[in-house]
Parts: sequence; structure tokens; C-alpha cells
Amino acid sequence: MALPLGQAALKYTLIASWGISIPVGIFMGNLSHFDEHGSSHMVDVSEKDVTVRFARASGRLRMAPATLARIRQRDLEKGDVLEVARLAGIMAAKRTSDLIPLCHPLPLTGAEVEFEFPDSETLAIGATVKVTSHTGVEMEALTAVSVAALTVYDMCKSIDRMMVVQQIQLEEKSGGRSGHIARQNSTTPGRPE
Repeated sequence: MALPLGQAALKYTLIASWGISIPVGIFMGNLSHFDEHGSSHMVDVSEKDVTVRFARASGRLRMAPATLARIRQRDLEKGDVLEVARLAGIMAAKRTSDLIPLCHPLPLTGAEVEFEFPDSETLAIGATVKVTSHTGVEMEALTAVSVAALTVYDMCKSIDRMMVVQQIQLEEKSGGRSGHIARQNSTTPGRPE
């Protein structure tokens, strides 16, 4: 259900499936993509400092051992799954603002997608994205991982439709006001030593 505009939207919103009213502030407290009326908008970053920004994200794709073995051996009719997925992830990072409505288009200075095989059923995917800009590249790194995983699924679905994309998450980011943030105990591809 869409939020009604005006003061009523500021005070309460109805969660139809639960049948209860919850103050909007609980959900929108510090969400910068909403204005004082509950309307979405693209955040103005023109006053933010231009800094070097970096983000690293990860995800996993679980599949049948036989599927992963064929990926590793590059033995699929559609071609080298990992190289196609790598290119898809990099292209997705560059086009994130076309996919996520309120993301800023950014002139990326670098994007990498890496793969590892932690066990016989798991493909680990890592993406690292860099920019010198007013805003960060967390969404670009998360989008790169997501699209790389979906590309692997697309290229392998004819032999394994039960693959599961999981654990897509931000691992690390730096730059800007919030500085450096890193997930503890990360073991994802592309992790700096």
C-alpha cells in the first residue's frame, strides 16, 4: 500500500497485511531517500566531499557438486561461465544507477569480480568497486555480485535448476563521512590480506 501524501503520512501508515498502524518514523527515521512528506527523492550529494571510495561485496551460489565441477572445468556448452559472469558483474556495476532508482550515476575508476570454491557445492563471488566521488559505491559492488550470480544461474540452469543464490552482503567500504567499515570474519573472494 502506498503512503498517503501530507501530514497523515508523517504520523501513521497502515500495514495492511498485519492490520495495525505503525508510526512512519520507525521506518523512515534517518532514511535519506525520503523527504519530510514521505516522498522518495534522489539525495543531493553536491555538498559532500569528493573522496576516494571503495566497496567490497560478496555472495554465494550453492549448487550440485556435478554442476560446480563442470563450471570449474569450463565444460559447459554456453562457454566459460565464470568469464561471462565476471563481465556481467562488471557491466552491472557500471549500470547500477539504471537498475536502482535512487542511485547516482558514478564514473567508476575500477571494478573487479572474483570467484573462489570454498567447497564442492559452493561458488563464492566477490566484487570490489572504486570511485573518486561525492558518494560511495556499496550498491555498485552489491549489484556486481548479484548479477554475476544470476549470470551463473542463467548459464547453468539447464543442468541444475535448484541452485540457490544466497548471502549477498556488503563486506567492506571506505571513504566519505562514515569512514572505513568492515564485516568481521569475512572470508570472501578479493579480501585484502
